[in-house]
Amino acid sequence: MLSYWITQIPQLAGAVLMLIAYALLQLQILTSSSFAYLLLNLIGGSTLTMIAFDQHNWGFFLLEGAWSIISFWGLVSTKKQPKINLN
Repeated sequence: MLSYWITQIPQLAGAVLMLIAYALLQLQILTSSSFAYLLLNLIGGSTLTMIAFDQHNWGFFLLEGAWSIISFWGLVSTKKQPKINLN
């Protein structure tokens, strides 16, 4: 029974992080280019990617792997954008 929860807790945590990001986006608390939104998606997606790989769940691995890469790319892209000072 313990081994069941050892595998389920990371899956649930990854999914919850991604759902929190999506909910905050829909509530217009975060934007799709905000650091918090992208980071939540990166951590959640990466967690689920590793689990999918370990369990040989290739469709899920592809989906979450792509999600993680896109989130990482978004984080890197937002860091490279020049800040506009309106003062």
